[in-house]
Amino acid sequence: MLGIRRREFITLLGGAAAAWPLAARAQQYGDRVRRIGVLLSSTADDAESPVWVGAFLQGLALLGWTLGRNLRIETRWAGANAADIRNHAAELVALAPDVILAHGTSTVTPLLQVTRTVPIVFPVVTDPVGAGLVQSLARPGGNATGFMGYEYSLSAKWLELLKQIAPEVTRVAVLRDASQGSGTNYFAVMQAMAPLLKVEVSPVNTGDAGEIERAVTAFAHAPNGGLVVTPSPLVRLHRNLIVTLAARHQLAAVYPYRYFVPAGGLIFYGPDYIDLYGKAAGYVDRILKGEKPADLPVQAPVKYETVLNLKTAKALGLQVPPSVFARADEVIE
Repeated sequence: MLGIRRREFITLLGGAAAAWPLAARAQQYGDRVRRIGVLLSSTADDAESPVWVGAFLQGLALLGWTLGRNLRIETRWAGANAADIRNHAAELVALAPDVILAHGTSTVTPLLQVTRTVPIVFPVVTDPVGAGLVQSLARPGGNATGFMGYEYSLSAKWLELLKQIAPEVTRVAVLRDASQGSGTNYFAVMQAMAPLLKVEVSPVNTGDAGEIERAVTAFAHAPNGGLVVTPSPLVRLHRNLIVTLAARHQLAAVYPYRYFVPAGGLIFYGPDYIDLYGKAAGYVDRILKGEKPADLPVQAPVKYETVLNLKTAKALGLQVPPSVFARADEVIE
């Protein structure tokens, strides 16, 4: 779909040595090579992150930025470990890039602790005002701006979707990263919504794999259970375990990332990350041409997707209602 295969994304992002002599050659012809840092709260073998960043690179290419000619990329795959993210943030800032692309609050926050001058564009962040990343959505005011991946109200829709597809569910485990304010806030919205849907919600903290497995297994001992997974780097890190546990314990589950569904997850509803990363390229282009992050408003997502795994629904004994089929952008059979 993006015109570049996943393996090629990783080669591009890793900064293949063969490309850099071209940068020197570009300087001989008078082009200034601009440097972009990329900080990701995932690993290079992540299912989707290279695809998202591929959309970013393609967006830059459409705006006239070409790797090896007038653009160089420095990428750090930081994973979900906070100490690693801090170290990589410091490394990137020390390289004095023209702008840094950073995914999520977990990467933007440590970057802002290191620099208040290097421009930062985030393609995905939840509640950037509440997290202290910007002064306001309309006027960010500092050196960071970008796009909201999720709004807290979305978590109410996850709960509603779960009840639609699995009406027998009366108990819902909510996987969250309690170390991030967003995880607590997602849960608070679902707590407020739960009585209207006649369900009881319980938090499950996403620490290490053992903690997740113990908590989900304990929750599944009682009947009529379901699962809502909220977005965080730890959720992406443990995605295979979470899908496996949901299948093992026959839990209908709603996921915050598309790639959970081809891996066996039941249903995804959320923003189109490819669209957000493509738009982030537009902000990076504007900054490279002289605009300031402080003057570029933070934008909310406008494209949302629903992906359903019909095979998983059948394995769970669910009869998918027409209303859910009608909203699905993709059905995996």
